[in-house]
Amino acid sequence: MKKIAQTVIAADQFYTITGAAGNVVEGAVSENNGAAVQLGAYTHSANQEWAFIRVGEGVYRIQNRGTGKMLDLIMNGTANGTWLHQWEDVNSSSQMWIVEPTNDGHVKIKTQLASTKCIDTVGMTNVDGTRLQIWEDVNGENQLWSIAAVAEKKPRTRKTAEKAEQPAVSAEAAAPAEPAEKAAEKPAKKATRKPAAKKAETAAVPKAMKAAPKAEEPVAKAEPAKKATRTRKAAAKKTGEQ
Repeated sequence: MKKIAQTVIAADQFYTITGAAGNVVEGAVSENNGAAVQLGAYTHSANQEWAFIRVGEGVYRIQNRGTGKMLDLIMNGTANGTWLHQWEDVNSSSQMWIVEPTNDGHVKIKTQLASTKCIDTVGMTNVDGTRLQIWEDVNGENQLWSIAAVAEKKPRTRKTAEKAEQPAVSAEAAAPAEPAEKAAEKPAKKATRKPAAKKAETAAVPKAMKAAPKAEEPVAKAEPAKKATRTRKAAAKKTGEQ
């Protein structure tokens, strides 16, 4: 048989009670007294986990996490074959159990009412659904149990919760964002370039220079005035001759 480490039972901690075949002790989910205690495959359910409430040296009341009921003997029985069930806490000896370590790391769980009687499986079977009973200590494999602390799940932090709530963004949706911004910036830069303004000023100067000589041309030509003077002299000369 494989040797396992002995578990130190502590307060404010929940434990699994595992049989030789790997299935655990579980309480039927019920609010009523008398609900069954049996074997089942471990699914991390609360009704498969137990608290050990210390009464004395090595003596505990064993409470189901899911139902809050105590591990108890039907009708306070002490005979071989007396079944276990769940019952409200009445602080009686039928709800008190002695945890007795073995040399290989397992434990035997015995009733305080009859310290030679161990928790045992009905019909010496280990299949899921098998009911539990007490039986004379015969050092059988179906009377050996492993007690292991339940690993509690870590609560989600605020950052983890916010990260989980954020919608996923695909690479295709995110990729166009950068080119669109660059495209929007480029036209703005072209519109504010200084070389463009200088080019406009340079182009305007030759046009003004070409227009200036046209405005001065009538002033330079005085031919009509000269013609008028000649006509007057000719007229005076003609008058003198007459």
